[in-house]
Amino acid sequence: MTIRDVARTAGVSTTTVSDALNGRGRLPAATRDRVAAIAGELGYSPRAAARNLREGRTGQVGLYCPLLTEVRGGLAGTGYYLDLAMGAAEAALAEELALLLLPAGLPPERLAAVDVDGLIVADPLRDDPGVAAVPRHVPVVTCEQDPTPGAEHAGCVASNHERALHELLDHLARGGARRVALIAAGAQSAWSAALGAAYRAWCAQRGAPDRFVEVPISPRPEYSERAAEALMDAADPPDAIVCAPDGGAAAVVRVLARRGLRVPSDVLVASCVDGPLMPSAQPPVTAIDLQPALAGRMAATLLAELLAGRVAPGRTEDVPTRLVRRASTAPDGGTA
Repeated sequence: MTIRDVARTAGVSTTTVSDALNGRGRLPAATRDRVAAIAGELGYSPRAAARNLREGRTGQVGLYCPLLTEVRGGLAGTGYYLDLAMGAAEAALAEELALLLLPAGLPPERLAAVDVDGLIVADPLRDDPGVAAVPRHVPVVTCEQDPTPGAEHAGCVASNHERALHELLDHLARGGARRVALIAAGAQSAWSAALGAAYRAWCAQRGAPDRFVEVPISPRPEYSERAAEALMDAADPPDAIVCAPDGGAAAVVRVLARRGLRVPSDVLVASCVDGPLMPSAQPPVTAIDLQPALAGRMAATLLAELLAGRVAPGRTEDVPTRLVRRASTAPDGGTA
């Protein structure tokens, strides 16, 4: 079965078949659908390798996760990026693209030399020299905004973290919390910057004290533990702690347990990132589900659409989040 067979059956040219099946040209939607249906009935599938050779492409896209340099074994951090990578791989394969995982900490010149048609950058960091070195002809789609001043990329998929954190903070307030603390990184990433800004705005709106503790942008539990110790050593300690680093809330729970404090009876605890450590903690920890697999699928699909010319550069898409309520924020012993 060849493209000529499809063209003859559909009564169109081979160019029209190629454009219809590859998302090119200015064809009516009805024509694209009819050609695709006929190709499916005949069992025809365009050979990706031949198409890539003809169009001067590699047929592969890269996934670069700068923050993975901070992951040193364990579940914290790895679960989020594994889900994101699997989602991206599934969507890329559906677009006949292979996903190439690029090591974190790759020297800028090595990252720039990788032969890919496009690049997905998960959680870009401010002033990342690797991302800056990517050739201009290679389209970049970011998962979250790039905080680097003046950075412009072909596309972005991002969540509304201000809205998500406000929902969590309001949930804690309804549970009786009056002195809510936030453990988070600074402005190295758009995510952490959004969390800090949203928390301060929420505190100002309610006339509540600002109990923000800045930690390095890392899932290493020792940073969250030290921050929790400092908060609880204060003369007026918090009655609720929100921890941003992935897996850090489990470390906060351990700190409170060592001090003889019960969660949630004495202190409410919540996380800005859901993951395998949150439902398995004792008690299970309320968390914001960032839906990393969905973010990965959306990023890979957007990159494929950009490569095919189906969408214009500069597109931003919203990744929905959801609040997963668990026992750590149910002081009355309910289900939160």
